[in-house]
Amino acid sequence: MSLSLADAVLPAAGPSPSPTPSESETPRVPSFQDAQESATNAAGWVEQNWSTWLAVGLRVLLIVVVAAVLRVVVRRAITKLIDRMNRSGQSVDGSGLGGLLVNVERRRQRSQAIGSVLRSVASFLIMGTAALMILSAFNINLAPLLASAGVAGVAIGFGARNLVTDFLSGVFMILEDQYGVGDTIDAGVASGEVIEVGLRVTKLRGDGGEIWYVRNGEVKRIGNLSQGWATANVDVTVHAGEDLDKVKATLDEVAEKMNAEEPWNELLWSPIEVLGLDSVLLDSMVVRVSAKTMPGKSLAVERELRWRVKRAFDAADIQIVGGATAPAEDGSTDPTEGIAAPSVYANSSSPQSAAASPLTPVAPPTSTTK
Repeated sequence: MSLSLADAVLPAAGPSPSPTPSESETPRVPSFQDAQESATNAAGWVEQNWSTWLAVGLRVLLIVVVAAVLRVVVRRAITKLIDRMNRSGQSVDGSGLGGLLVNVERRRQRSQAIGSVLRSVASFLIMGTAALMILSAFNINLAPLLASAGVAGVAIGFGARNLVTDFLSGVFMILEDQYGVGDTIDAGVASGEVIEVGLRVTKLRGDGGEIWYVRNGEVKRIGNLSQGWATANVDVTVHAGEDLDKVKATLDEVAEKMNAEEPWNELLWSPIEVLGLDSVLLDSMVVRVSAKTMPGKSLAVERELRWRVKRAFDAADIQIVGGATAPAEDGSTDPTEGIAAPSVYANSSSPQSAAASPLTPVAPPTSTTK
């Protein structure tokens, strides 16, 4: 009986037969219960994380809204500030000098440039800060990003330091109103009329019509010939024997007429004045005439003043001299004064010529032998 039980148990405890290859490769079709279980797990995961998603979304939305509103407010504040600067400039004294210094068109161009730079900087700072805050809301580590940005900034700073210098110089030139479009400036490396002012390059048109592109970082000094007023100086050189009272009266008459005539009365910002003797030489005197003019019009005033002075002096029989004065000729010059006297050495029979003649060597006597 026991042997029969062992024989019956041992075959049952043996290894089960392995499935055939056809049975292992058959894909398992998910049942409805499996699909229901997966949907339940997904719903549970969503239920567990929906509050986090909602908080992150609301935070991002709040950041975007605050950044947009702040950007609009800052840009409008900058625009109002620029408009107030223009209105305050228009209320300054409207005289010729004050009118030029606060010229409406010039202030408008400058304010537009300043406003554009300030608005761009404000927008960059606000939107850049908002972008970093949004990345932080998604739990993104900003340390590597900021470190990479710092290294890139240092590399760009060293590689493009000239570009940065040009940009900063252009910004300060515009903020300080060193020059504007239409001004005539001397930038050291070039001079001419400003036709375009940029943050990196200033474009000038020279006297010959050429166009100069001057990098703002290369400009070490600026001479603006169009701000304030200019001075027209004319030096009149007369003979030392002229009557000074007559010369001054003639110049005063020329100045009075020119001050009253158009368009010179608009170009002259002060009456033409005879300053007096500028220098006295042995054969000439220099009388200086000066006047304040509109910027950029000094050369035209000087040319017109010289023209009028020359005509007035010719009418008053006043001699104008310049440079080395030639001696006066009286007409009684002996034509033989320029001929040198004959030399005694020209006559070969004169004692002086004989004394100066070289001695003739005497030949030694020859001896004959028999």
